[in-house]
Amino acid sequence: EVQLVESGGGLVQAGGSLRLSCTASGFTFDDYTIGWFRQAPGKEREGVLCISNSDGSTYYTDSVKGRFTIASDNAKNKVYLQMNSLKPEDTAVYSCAADKFTICSNFEYRYFEVWGQGTLVTVSS
Repeated sequence: EVQLVESGGGLVQAGGSLRLSCTASGFTFDDYTIGWFRQAPGKEREGVLCISNSDGSTYYTDSVKGRFTIASDNAKNKVYLQMNSLKPEDTAVYSCAADKFTICSNFEYRYFEVWGQGTLVTVSS
């Protein structure tokens, strides 16, 4: 079964850090593009970061540049989202997604086939 599982969410104070993990089973990340998306209450899903193992490209949405980083550990079939200097507006359910055929220049949720269940990140002020 093809599956993604996120972990690492929780409650953190503004200015703090969290690292989210996305673990794949049933497939390997080697040739996939992986994206992190988030959805805050009452808001549309937003693409946050993307990394493509097929062409090495990355994408960071403007609001997280300089604060969030994405890293892929293909040996462990994991992708990490390191979030620093967190702000209350970063509060959302964060989900990882993977697709074999898209690339980061097409970073829209509709292009991603495999999704995790999401993990809640709450940043208190």
